[in-house]
Amino acid sequence: MGNRISFCEPLHPGADSKSFPPPPPPTVGLIPEKEFGKQDPDVQEAGQGHPGTLEDLHKKCKDVHPVVFEGAKFMVNKVLSNHFQISHTFNLSSFGSSGYRFGATYVGTHQMSPSEVFPVFVGDVDAGANLNANLIHQFGQRLRGKFAAQIQGGQFTAGQLTTDYRGNDYTASMTLGNIDLVHESGVVVAHYLQKVAPRLDMGAELVYQYGPNIPGREIAVTSVAGRYNGNNVTLSATLGSAGVHVCYFQRASEQLKFGIELELNSRIQESVTTIGFQADVPKADLTFRGMIDSNWTVAAVLEKKLQPLPFTFALSGTLNHTKSQFRVGCGLIIG
Repeated sequence: MGNRISFCEPLHPGADSKSFPPPPPPTVGLIPEKEFGKQDPDVQEAGQGHPGTLEDLHKKCKDVHPVVFEGAKFMVNKVLSNHFQISHTFNLSSFGSSGYRFGATYVGTHQMSPSEVFPVFVGDVDAGANLNANLIHQFGQRLRGKFAAQIQGGQFTAGQLTTDYRGNDYTASMTLGNIDLVHESGVVVAHYLQKVAPRLDMGAELVYQYGPNIPGREIAVTSVAGRYNGNNVTLSATLGSAGVHVCYFQRASEQLKFGIELELNSRIQESVTTIGFQADVPKADLTFRGMIDSNWTVAAVLEKKLQPLPFTFALSGTLNHTKSQFRVGCGLIIG
């Protein structure tokens, strides 16, 4: 419902998986990729510019919420050239997977603008031959393609191809996921987002899934979406046969942001409300994100840059009062 379809994601929304927060983008070396159809936050909040893609409809609110992790994690990033960067990640966890992962990022030489260079390739692999890879390329000024693949234990398990076409004031997207011509199964997702007024964007989504394991061999879920961009305020909503998803984002100041999210799943008769915030302390090079939801889960992540060294220290904590579960994590990012 307005979000990117993951490889094994059902049609109804579920709990998001949490992972170690990604390292901050390098200030030198790699040319950063500008998000497709995105402008500066202040421009978007003023209701100007292109509406972007439907999958990023609730992005502002979700970015406020912390991405928690558990255990001890150590990450080293190394910029090898203006186009290539590698990373080494060591993870020790009692609940999730532990071990070593190697990652690589390549930015090509096809420059569309001062901040857009293609193709972009991002991938990581661990010692168990588990691979995740993403490829993004721009075909002309309006068409962009994205391909994602997943390999588990040396076997190809998932693939996803997305095409975005950007018009003057709209974006149309088509996603094909896990298409299997032999077993006649797969997922097809169509998105459309249109700017109908300076501060108002409207769109629609169609998710079609077919295969032998689907009741009746096929199922379709439709939804409509909208977003209002005010001054320092963004209200977005998705309404469909699978449920309701509403997000409210507000920038209280340059250092403080709030996000409230409501997800109602009509299929399993469940709803979750999440309240989150992000506080930045520029003088201390510190960022703090926290959240609490209606399931009595409290989570927080603190990130501290250890200037003048290229180090970032991360501390994470999660507490569920009803289940008496407490998990803590600490990490260090170099580079």
